[in-house]
Amino acid sequence: MDPALVALFVAAALASLFMAWVIGAGSSGATPFAPAVGANAIGTMRAALLVGVFGFAGAVTQGSNVSEAVGSGLVGGISLPVAGVILVLVLGAGLMAVGITTGIPIATAFTVTGAVIGVGLALGGTPVWGKYQQIGVVWALTPLVGGGLAFGIASVLPRPGAPERCCVAVLAGFVGAVLANVRFSFLGAGSAPGTVRGAVQRALALDGVAWGVAVTAGAALVVGAVVWWDVRRDEAGGLRRVLLALGSLVAFSAGGSQVGLAVGPLLPLLDEVGMVSATAVLVGGGLGMLAGSWTGAPRMIKSLAQDYSSLGPRRSISALVPSFLIAQLAVLLGVPVSFNEIVVSAIIGSGAAVGGRSAVDARKIGVTVGAWAGSFALSFALAYATAFLLL
Repeated sequence: MDPALVALFVAAALASLFMAWVIGAGSSGATPFAPAVGANAIGTMRAALLVGVFGFAGAVTQGSNVSEAVGSGLVGGISLPVAGVILVLVLGAGLMAVGITTGIPIATAFTVTGAVIGVGLALGGTPVWGKYQQIGVVWALTPLVGGGLAFGIASVLPRPGAPERCCVAVLAGFVGAVLANVRFSFLGAGSAPGTVRGAVQRALALDGVAWGVAVTAGAALVVGAVVWWDVRRDEAGGLRRVLLALGSLVAFSAGGSQVGLAVGPLLPLLDEVGMVSATAVLVGGGLGMLAGSWTGAPRMIKSLAQDYSSLGPRRSISALVPSFLIAQLAVLLGVPVSFNEIVVSAIIGSGAAVGGRSAVDARKIGVTVGAWAGSFALSFALAYATAFLLL
């Protein structure tokens, strides 16, 4: 094997590891447990530990779809060379690091996607318009759907005619139904991914769509009943435990949806190197995110926890549920999506339900949306120009 190729691959892997660290230290590492910290359900350092562990688990068991899309689905006709991969990862991580240090809400997915497309097109690749349309639709609908769901949930939870033990139990049951149909890499027949529902059906020899619906409904009923019982006997404690459970699921989903942004560009190089598996790359990305969560996320968790503490546990629940659902949809579709966009939209929706228009800062929202769009445009322009001139 060519030593120069191995050296370049190691350099690309280190750049990928740094990118994973930045993702873990940013909103993906801070957001999931910030509501629980704000509600005094868990300490900051324990939250950072848990978000790292669950993020790692999500990266390893759910990260392949988005990783493949980022690695080979954004540009047609070519495979990025090692130097191009290094450029994508260094540029993406650099812009994210600038965002973390300055407080500018730079979106990871927008940055990496723009960099991959810019380098690929500069090197002679062809646009994949169908994938771009799919990504554009998801990016455009995420604020509307996430914010709308959060607003609707937050508007219903405090109503006198809708007791929290019932509303929260219904939400938990819905989350349980979704979780039963989420794909995990280790649950399928053989080496294929599969779902909890599918594993139960295989174990009990229950074939057919009707049995699938029944298993899903059973999962929803069990989860909903447990949450109903817990909140009924101890409302404050039950709500805190729901926050912890949702935080774990959101951290898991963040790992599955975000690790591909760090390791996806590496996947096309594996055939050339031949000594590293895709699973090993996902594990490496998960470890990078875990390290970022443990070392860089605590400060941001404290900051976000103050924002969430003003919402309270009920509104925080309404922000976390859409975050989990949208992140899982992105994993299913293999679309790189910004966790920053998901969570900010949900927080805005919850805040609007709490305080109406006065609780929403239109100027701040405009700056945030501008930063998201600017993340893509800037990374694309820099990547295209640099690759065109140097590669």
